[in-house]
Amino acid sequence: MQETNKRAFVKFAPNTDGFWPELKKEVDTYFKDNKISPFANLQMYLKSAIMIGLYFIPFFIILSGKFTQQPIIFYSLWVLIGLGMTGIGVAIMHDANHGAYSSNKRINKLMGGFLDLVGGYSLNWRIQHNVLHHTYTNIEGLDDDINVGAALRLSPHAPFKSMHRFQIIYAWFFYALMSLFWIVIKDYRLLFRYKKQDLLKKERISFWRAFWEITFFKAFYFFNILIVPIFIFNIPASMIFIGFLIMHLVCGLLLALIFQPAHVLGHMEFPLPDTDLKMEHNFAVHQLYNTCNFAPNNKFITWYVGGLNFQVEHHLFPFVCHVHYPKLSPIVKRVAEKYAIPYQQLPSLGDAIAGHANMLYQLGKGYAK
Repeated sequence: MQETNKRAFVKFAPNTDGFWPELKKEVDTYFKDNKISPFANLQMYLKSAIMIGLYFIPFFIILSGKFTQQPIIFYSLWVLIGLGMTGIGVAIMHDANHGAYSSNKRINKLMGGFLDLVGGYSLNWRIQHNVLHHTYTNIEGLDDDINVGAALRLSPHAPFKSMHRFQIIYAWFFYALMSLFWIVIKDYRLLFRYKKQDLLKKERISFWRAFWEITFFKAFYFFNILIVPIFIFNIPASMIFIGFLIMHLVCGLLLALIFQPAHVLGHMEFPLPDTDLKMEHNFAVHQLYNTCNFAPNNKFITWYVGGLNFQVEHHLFPFVCHVHYPKLSPIVKRVAEKYAIPYQQLPSLGDAIAGHANMLYQLGKGYAK
């Protein structure tokens, strides 16, 4: 059966255990009793301003030309832009493209559009992340976050190749190139694939309209980030290209270190549908078996990564703004324990990265289920 048809017929078990209805009721009660909105609050608006500033202010300083004779400062500004681009991705556009930033769809579209301004394409992202990753988390062949190409083996069900023995070494280099590869090549590859899989229809957009939108946004991005500094502000091309590369290496590696340790770990289930294309667990329980939190007590990490260290809460309540996840965590944990469902959590980011590195090593040795 072709992958498109398989995805259409894969079914999760029904919600007969009581876990999801009770959890949803408790979370709804939390917001109602505390008289707060599940969307963004003042803290979120302030963070948004900081992340946007972290991206654009260093770039404007670069355009001033004041630090072209001071390479350390010049390239440090590009590092800051990379930090800002990561922050925009995980703390602004991520919530907005989930519909979690605001109850107003226009505001979500506006804030989600920041991805288009920094070289990505929000429609592709919504399909890969919202539809394929969130629905089919850690299911080989269906979750696009673990189907990253032949060079990396991120699932015990993925084909094993001899080069994977060294992925524990080279994976980090591929991770660092992730955002650069995405804006240059991957968006076009995804668009052609999503057309073939009929996924564009659900977004109510034609292939050619999406194609020209991608092309326009990328031309706009490269014009502003490369052409303007070199040809209008006369900054040496070599310095701009090196800074541009530094920015994307910072962003790509940070994004990988935020997302991969939340799912690609040795204690994840990585389930497959049975011969009738039915999953063992219902959707909510499936998320708990294949998602892991990290560094729950580190307030800075929680702030910077857009609450994505509370990945369990995010997968269960993607339409809730991430600023609320720390308060939802005890509720989810308590209800999960009541139903004997694992609530997976690691104490620090270092533990999460180490766990992911170990999984890369094990998968590189041929580990399979």
